[in-house]
Amino acid sequence: MAMTSLVRPEAKILRTFRVRVMDKPGYLGQIATRLGELGANIGEISIFAQGPDFLVRDITLYLDDDNHLNHVVEGLKTLANASLEAVIDPVEQAHEGGKIAIRSKVPLTSIAEMRKIYTPGVAQICKLIQQDISTSRTYTAIGNSVAVVTNGTAVLGLGNIGAVAGMPVMEGKSVLYEQLVGISAIPILMNNTDVESVVATVKAIAPTFGAIHLEDIAAPECFEIERRLQEELDIPVLHDDQHATAVVVLAALITITQRNGVDLTASKVGIIGLGAAGSGIAQLLLSYGVKAVYGTDIREPAKQRLATLGGTAMTLAEIMNKSDVVVATTGKPGLITPEMIRPGQVILALSNPDPEIKPEEAMKRGALFAADGRTINNALSFPGLFRGALRAHATHFTDAMKLAAAHAICGQTKMDNIVPSILDREVHESVSNAVANAVYLESNL
Repeated sequence: MAMTSLVRPEAKILRTFRVRVMDKPGYLGQIATRLGELGANIGEISIFAQGPDFLVRDITLYLDDDNHLNHVVEGLKTLANASLEAVIDPVEQAHEGGKIAIRSKVPLTSIAEMRKIYTPGVAQICKLIQQDISTSRTYTAIGNSVAVVTNGTAVLGLGNIGAVAGMPVMEGKSVLYEQLVGISAIPILMNNTDVESVVATVKAIAPTFGAIHLEDIAAPECFEIERRLQEELDIPVLHDDQHATAVVVLAALITITQRNGVDLTASKVGIIGLGAAGSGIAQLLLSYGVKAVYGTDIREPAKQRLATLGGTAMTLAEIMNKSDVVVATTGKPGLITPEMIRPGQVILALSNPDPEIKPEEAMKRGALFAADGRTINNALSFPGLFRGALRAHATHFTDAMKLAAAHAICGQTKMDNIVPSILDREVHESVSNAVANAVYLESNL
């Protein structure tokens, strides 16, 4: 079945307009018409308050930028029977007070309950763990806890903004863990970019957790930090930007190529940008069995790293000319021009918020399929990867576990989508089960 590109609205900011309007037929329609004339994309509409002859409605709008916001505010002033009472930033509103908190799982309403969970009863459990440390997974939160560690050197597309500025991302990851797979994830912020210091600090706090999730740590330091921690700890460690992204990319490519009768392993795959994500994608594709993986980067060490994995370094022009599949992770909007596209290519331009080429532009030039980073989201894989690893008491992540996760995601993809919904709990359970089964299979070899 031929597939088309997935095109999302280009709006960059979200605002809620609180508008007072006459409670009569047609007045809401006038507002909607005017907002459309002003180029605002309308989302949800709800009633905030009601008076004898008026309603106060909250209207969610997707807008291009602050200039567009001001243009819409001024444009609404032309409506005689409506007044703008407030402009609310729902993103800031959702973050007020933080997005996570630690709460007790047990009640504390009597002295009897306190004596069970604290002194003197807790001493009994301490002794059990002292005798057999593995029981800590049964009698404490350790076996269901993940540290989400960052030094803030590569946060989203914002770059090196510092660990504290990256905290909203870490909280977001923690929410996804708790809501999607029931894991307690704790952000750990580190004001340090030195590899030795990061490794030493994570090793020092590791006994608190069942696994370590490395997040938004820049290349090339991220490679060494992950390698060292995985070698020196007996719990699984995963750099999300490398491996979770690679799992979702592989799942999407399996789906795209299978539906179009293409053998992915026989395809020539080009990776543009060999940072954390690009290197992780190249490594997993090679592990999957793709025979020709090309790559390019402005940094020579990155190209050398690709060669050690088994890939071939090329120029951007060579990759666009020779590759059947192109995956771009550069953070450089417009890097791929329409003229570079060859008919029949698969194009995944994954940089957010602005891709290397817009999917619709690639499709116009004859691409078989095109998508951007809003479609390929690593949140589809990391919750299940860690849930499965914790469930199976894994000591490290392996390619077999990542490949199992990719196949599970692919198997849960329905209709003409290339990946499932992030909020589909069945997907995350399927990934968890597949990862745990991969651990059991490897342990029995």
